[in-house]
Amino acid sequence: MASGIDVRVLDDAATIAQEAAGLFAALLRDCPAAVLGLATGSTPELTYAEMGRLHRDEGLSFAQARAFNLDEYLGLDGDHDQSFRYFMQKHLFDHIDIRPWNTFIFDGTARDPQAECEAFEAKIRAVGGVDLWLLGLGGNGHIAFNEPGSASDSRSRVVTPHPETVAANSRHFADPSEVPAQGLSVGVGTIMDGRKIVLIATGAHKAEAVARAVQGPRTPACPASLLQDHAACTFMLDRAAARGLSA
Repeated sequence: MASGIDVRVLDDAATIAQEAAGLFAALLRDCPAAVLGLATGSTPELTYAEMGRLHRDEGLSFAQARAFNLDEYLGLDGDHDQSFRYFMQKHLFDHIDIRPWNTFIFDGTARDPQAECEAFEAKIRAVGGVDLWLLGLGGNGHIAFNEPGSASDSRSRVVTPHPETVAANSRHFADPSEVPAQGLSVGVGTIMDGRKIVLIATGAHKAEAVARAVQGPRTPACPASLLQDHAACTFMLDRAAARGLSA
């Protein structure tokens, strides 16, 4: 398998969640003030549930940790039930002891979105960079809102999600027309600066994107393939998501 990506094929989504959460737990036990990079979407929900369990049942503390999220919808307030801030509160932050002032998510209502993006990058630099990013994977190979065509050195910016991404996200909205047309997202370069990366993908519908990311050419046409150049990137896949990989 000619790639710099470490591929781990696991039995099911629950096992992936345990393993992924375990990476964050090990990091926090070694470095309580670690900087965490977090994703939204249905894929990481089980991982966040496991993090909450580790905090509740095993005493894993997030009290000194800092957390940065990959992206946010432009135009949505953090109290909107489809904002990524709301998602993170619901699925993780409200269930652990992380300090609210140490959770950093783009302000979707910022009057100057580009200035918000520049400030977000500055905050990451100020804390010494992200220790571990958690990523999902879009069906077209996108990571965060970095759609096909995103440069390897791209930074946080205003982005226009691909229609395929908008369609995939529309299931969460009462009316598909309510899906915001733009978002704020860290760049591929921002992700690549992280010391470690773990990407989780489940289901046969992700198999093609996984194969392109791991075994295809390194190209902005599949942003996840740019992760091949990272020194410490792990893909955790279930068998269905891995079925397109050659031995």
